[in-house]
Amino acid sequence: MRIPSVIILRKLHVRGMALYPFILLRDGAMKEDAVMMNHERIHHRQQLELLIIPFYVLYLLNYLLNRMQYRSHRDAYLNIVFEREAYAHERDIDYLNDRKMFSFLKFIRVT
Repeated sequence: MRIPSVIILRKLHVRGMALYPFILLRDGAMKEDAVMMNHERIHHRQQLELLIIPFYVLYLLNYLLNRMQYRSHRDAYLNIVFEREAYAHERDIDYLNDRKMFSFLKFIRVT
């Protein structure tokens, strides 16, 4: 798998963020965090599957709907379908080798 370009932004308000084709990190030492990097690579795969721009539209829409439902930023964020997949598999370093396309769809909750 291709290693994404990492950009260090010390003023980033989150630990890390995938903005294809980059991974933005608040601290350079996080490049060595295999779990963090795998989480962000999962987002890269999701972004590619959805042709990048639609990913961001769906991500934001999912967050906004979650925010109305959960009333909390943290709960809304953690229940974004893309985050649910990434958090569920971030510790499985081989996950992307076997991941099927559009696997994030398994993480949609209908309530």
